[in-house]
Amino acid sequence: MSAAALALEQGLAELGLALQPAQRDQCLAYLALIGKWNQVYNLTAVRQPEQMLTHHLLDCLAALGPLQRHLAQSGLTESGRLLDVGSGAGLPGIVWAIGCPQLQVCCVDTVAKKAAFITQAALTLGLKNLKGVHARVESLTGPFDVISARAFASLPDLVAGSAQALAEGGVWLAMKGKHPADEIAAVPADVFHVEPLQVPGLAAERCIVWMRPDSASPG
Repeated sequence: MSAAALALEQGLAELGLALQPAQRDQCLAYLALIGKWNQVYNLTAVRQPEQMLTHHLLDCLAALGPLQRHLAQSGLTESGRLLDVGSGAGLPGIVWAIGCPQLQVCCVDTVAKKAAFITQAALTLGLKNLKGVHARVESLTGPFDVISARAFASLPDLVAGSAQALAEGGVWLAMKGKHPADEIAAVPADVFHVEPLQVPGLAAERCIVWMRPDSASPG
């Protein structure tokens, strides 16, 4: 077993995630694909394979369990639609498309080469539930059951830019570092849960900010 495969196994064990061997292979193939494209395009500033595994792959996998629980509780395990905003190199959208094969994942980015990378990744990894879109999120209508973002924008900007694409009863899942108290205070939405995350091999604060439309607001 390669060092990367071993580190992935250990990380999955720490997170309590059960991925099939084919899904683990897809995760490692995805990292290799990022490394290959990074030689030509600047997809991500993190370039060392071991850092990509912790800072990108395991970071996104740490939020997979909470996403799976939300989908199950909402009855969306077999029919959910997720929009990943400002997806960049497909983080976390591609990782979640691997981990949730029944979830339809749309990754949108304003940079054409990044959207093209996501499209190529879908083909290379055999992810029929993944689509890359080159557009501004404001132009999308959805409806999407979950709208996610990781290191994309402030919470107020995320909500304002994507509200039109959120399905009735849908939620925002924003991956953040430290607890973003200032952003939460300013966001025009109902922040109903801030969920701390622990990323294997990464000594840094991480959390998910779960939001839904504020029932007191018009629309």
